[in-house]
Amino acid sequence: MENQTILYMLVLSGLSDLPSLQLPLFLVFLLVYLMTLTGNLLIVLLIYTDSHLQTPMYFFLGTLACLDMGYSSVITPRMLFDFHTQKMLISIQACITQIYFFLFFIISELVLLSVMSFDRYFAICRPLHYTQIMHWKACVLLILGVLIFSMLYPLVHVLLLLKLTFCISTPLQSFFCDLPQLLLVSCSDTFINLLLILITAIFLGGGIFTLTFCPYIIILNTIMKMSKAMRSKAFSTCSSHLTVVFTVYGISFFSYFHPNAKDHSAVDKVPSVFYTVLTPLVNPLIYSLRNEKIKISLKKALCKLNIMRGKYVFE
Repeated sequence: MENQTILYMLVLSGLSDLPSLQLPLFLVFLLVYLMTLTGNLLIVLLIYTDSHLQTPMYFFLGTLACLDMGYSSVITPRMLFDFHTQKMLISIQACITQIYFFLFFIISELVLLSVMSFDRYFAICRPLHYTQIMHWKACVLLILGVLIFSMLYPLVHVLLLLKLTFCISTPLQSFFCDLPQLLLVSCSDTFINLLLILITAIFLGGGIFTLTFCPYIIILNTIMKMSKAMRSKAFSTCSSHLTVVFTVYGISFFSYFHPNAKDHSAVDKVPSVFYTVLTPLVNPLIYSLRNEKIKISLKKALCKLNIMRGKYVFE
């Protein structure tokens, strides 16, 4: 340890080391980021302004949109900054901070998707008791519980990271500060850190995954006993949520568990791009394209906007 130089700055490998690609990548991801913010903010505004959307289901959807905006803002602005400066440098403190908020938003989103599964369970399997169970106080308490849990979980990882010393000058083979990649450049004993990642991946990840999909076993069994018209309506209320769930879990599992996940070549970084940058953009598109109430509310909002423009021009 005495002959090792302690690092205070880290190097990110980025998506590409070709200077000619930095500007095109900057423009592409800037467009994606603006579309992500616009799409999610639009959903939040529609839910806030349309009384027909002020139900527990859309309250959770609005919360998901807010998390997606935060999730995207943890990764993309830093990526855009690196494309612009082409330095790919980040301090240890900034790296750990990015890891904390990245874990906070991803855990919040996964737990919220689990809560939304139970919301669909109560709405379809226990419709007569739905308003008594999923009242506004319960919804707010659930969201507070999700946020508090998601704040505490990454704090454990951060406290362990602060005890490590970083002295290996190898660049992080990623375009953002990923926890497993950061541990690779530490010259301290990272056994406890790796053990915590393994335990939480098995128990916490497995628990959230189970709580997300188990309600749908009962939901599908209930739906199959319904009439054709009610079955179609029930499927439509679940399809958007299930599509988002499969998208989030599918891309995340492929990002971290595909055969070449440790190589992190340019091709292997593509799943990470989908996982960190494109998923927050896809979620509002899924809900807006597959949800009739969202589409109706959007049409009403556009009609009102056109009427206001017409009055303004006429005046």
